[in-house]
Amino acid sequence: MNPVVIAVLTMLILSFMRINVVVALTISAILGGLIGGLPLEEVIAAFNSGLGGGASIALNYAMLGAFAVAISKSGITDILAAKIVARLGTGGTQRQINGFKYGLLFTLLLVAISSQNVIPVHIAFIPLLVPPLLGVMNKLRLDRRAVACVITFGLTATYMFLPIGFGGIFLNNILLKNLNDNGANVVAEQLPTAMALPVLGMVIGLITAVIFSYRKPREYLTESELTTKEVKKVEFNPRHIIVAMVAVVAALSLQLIYDSIILGALTGFIIFTLGGVIKFHETQDIFTRGVHMMAMIGFIMIAASGFSEVMKATSGVESLVGSIGGVIGDNKGLAALLMLITGLLVTMGIGSSFSTIPILATIYVPLALQFGFSPLATASLVGTAAALGDAGSPASDSTLGPTSGLNVDGQHDHIRDSVIPTFIHYNIPLIIFGWIAAVTL
Repeated sequence: MNPVVIAVLTMLILSFMRINVVVALTISAILGGLIGGLPLEEVIAAFNSGLGGGASIALNYAMLGAFAVAISKSGITDILAAKIVARLGTGGTQRQINGFKYGLLFTLLLVAISSQNVIPVHIAFIPLLVPPLLGVMNKLRLDRRAVACVITFGLTATYMFLPIGFGGIFLNNILLKNLNDNGANVVAEQLPTAMALPVLGMVIGLITAVIFSYRKPREYLTESELTTKEVKKVEFNPRHIIVAMVAVVAALSLQLIYDSIILGALTGFIIFTLGGVIKFHETQDIFTRGVHMMAMIGFIMIAASGFSEVMKATSGVESLVGSIGGVIGDNKGLAALLMLITGLLVTMGIGSSFSTIPILATIYVPLALQFGFSPLATASLVGTAAALGDAGSPASDSTLGPTSGLNVDGQHDHIRDSVIPTFIHYNIPLIIFGWIAAVTL
């Protein structure tokens, strides 16, 4: 049995059993390495060598969490929440409530899309914006699974289609380069066309999630800590609001100029402290709360990096793809389907489409050209196969990010409320529409 398949299935089963994702990734990596024929010493060495690749991400998220707690303490993100809660408190027809609900979802969608290009902060907006709005969502009885689907769509579909910001990195710097380095003759202008059908599948999945799957009201505890209690108690200090605006602008500017979340978040945190929003004796507590909010994402990304190194060491991806040739024959449609499913398995474990493309392109491009796929169809196959696990993987920041914001009160389960909904509504349409693109382009 292929070590990648065994490792990914083990990781998914353990995660669905509510075993911590870090533990699931570690056990799965060791099991996959042993099945791949590596001695235990080599498995541990490969896993340890990969851990460093996720360390910077973990520190980024820890600093971001501290900055997010500092912003929430200023009250700037609670202004909108308090106004909406007050408006809802006066009552309203079901039509008005639905208007609030879909208006809130649309706003979060626009913010998530903008986080990939207009203001490229990726998931940094989630701990800043989502926790103060949980009280509003509770009052609206808004199913948080719909919110998770909305945010994940904005984080994933945007970079797959728009060559700006993170999309420029994904499409031009990574996908285009790896396609051409491995023999495909593709130009940058073709990539949005290649990814249009897969993204259309995600659009259909988003509409299905919001309009049908999670349309019904869902009850949450409205007096949970850090939601409505925080909104009710907050006192707006105009000076704190000004300090918060300066801190946010400074943090964003430094992040964009120096491409460093750590520098930006640290600068913002210092501005909050010097501006009096945070007392000097409170800095330890604020930072600890911030780390508690975001550190799990960091640890999961570190473990996923170790998992990836073990899978590379086993050569399991190459053998998995190589076994496709004996099954397919000359059937292009079956070839496309099996390549997409293989991409799903690989990316579900690694949790990052950006990191998966170099692995898949080396194997997929020659294989696709051998089966007679056009360069455009090849680009669609590789891009879709890489993106498949990003929306729906327990180790992806596209699912971890929404969970970090929606679960601050302990009422949003990562696997059942983020991973499974996004897997169903995005990965299934991606396979279907990615397959259509591969056989028609």
